[in-house]
Amino acid sequence: MAWRDEYDDDRFWRYDPPSRPLPAKGGIKARSQRGGFAESWWGRRWITVLESFGLGGRLTRGRSYARRGQVVSLEITEGVAGASVQGSRPQPYTVRIALKKIDGAQRRKLADALGADMSVAAKLIGGNLPPEVEQCFEQAGVPLFPQRINDLKTSCSCPDSSNPCKHIAAVYYLIAEEFDRDPFLLLQMRGLGRDEFMALLGAGAGHAPVDETEAGRAQPAQPEPLIADPQRFWRGGQTPEPAYGDVVPGEEAAPLAKRLGAFPFWRGETDFLDEIGRLSKKAAARGLEVLLRKAE
Repeated sequence: MAWRDEYDDDRFWRYDPPSRPLPAKGGIKARSQRGGFAESWWGRRWITVLESFGLGGRLTRGRSYARRGQVVSLEITEGVAGASVQGSRPQPYTVRIALKKIDGAQRRKLADALGADMSVAAKLIGGNLPPEVEQCFEQAGVPLFPQRINDLKTSCSCPDSSNPCKHIAAVYYLIAEEFDRDPFLLLQMRGLGRDEFMALLGAGAGHAPVDETEAGRAQPAQPEPLIADPQRFWRGGQTPEPAYGDVVPGEEAAPLAKRLGAFPFWRGETDFLDEIGRLSKKAAARGLEVLLRKAE
């Protein structure tokens, strides 16, 4: 909102209304349409850290942009999040958000800190991000989340001189939902890809890197001989014991779909991931019922 220091013939102050963004075709609409953003502790922590910097109304306007689907594209690579945001001009603005990468010396310290707590390492290997991992990063002298606004290097091609502008702020919020989908994207923004991070875990646990030349000379394990049993073959390998054990559906619904993130093409009355989660649970229960029935 801008007041102009001039007046017309009737001596009234002239007022320039704020610009309105153009509708974005196929934009990434935030899953959260009200209340707080992000579901995971690390996604919420990202938002809490940003809000602690006292950015005020700029974050509020960005949240509105994120929920309206003004972010057209978003990609997180090593150390950088790049996005395209539709504003009031026909050409979308280009947004870039970077975090300082973890260097070699810091990685060695991080490997030691992670290796000191095997329970944390085991959860990480399983694809989970336990809250204790934040303490491991602090012990290594490389905080997992930005500590001050200057830790974030941002730019936007819009004419707004404020930083962050509403376009950058909108990307901040969608990054939190991307972290929900895949916690390793948070590490990727620090310059640590998933494979590199897993190698750090192995180093911290005291596992030496594999020598490919030695591995090539190693003799492969001999497979167990196959048992010729035609009757068992035609029975489908059934044994007197239950073949499926204590099988129960997983607690998380539609985990693969959630890793893909928001689906901008969805126009249903309910959220796509909530709906596909309900259907997947129903299908899993039905499939388990059929398997147990066959095992009887």
